[in-house]
Amino acid sequence: MIRTYLDAGVLIAAARGEAPIAIRALEILDDPNREFVSSIFLKLEVLPKAVYFKNSAETEFYEAVLDSVIYWADSTDSLVEQAYKDACAFGLAALDALHVAAAASQGSLTC
Repeated sequence: MIRTYLDAGVLIAAARGEAPIAIRALEILDDPNREFVSSIFLKLEVLPKAVYFKNSAETEFYEAVLDSVIYWADSTDSLVEQAYKDACAFGLAALDALHVAAAASQGSLTC
C-alpha cells in the first residue's frame, strides 16, 4: 500500500477542478493501492466553506473522502512546533507547514 497524505489541493481539484486535473485527482482518490492519511487541518481547510455556502454535493464529497482516511495525525503542541520550524526553514505558509508536519508524523512524507 502507498501511504498518501491527503492535501486540500487534491480534494478541491477532484470536487471543483476542470479536466484533466480533476480526472487525475480522482484517479489518486480511487487508487486501490493507496491508504489515506490526513489531519484535522485538512478538514478545517475544505469543509467550512462548503458547509457555510450550503454546497451539499461538495460537502458530501469531502465527507466521503475524509471517511476513507485510515490514519489521522494528532494535532499536538510538538506537531505545531515542528510546523513552525519547517515554515521558518523552508518559507512555508502556516497551513502548508502544518500539513507537512502532519504528513511526516504519519510516515507519509519522504524527503
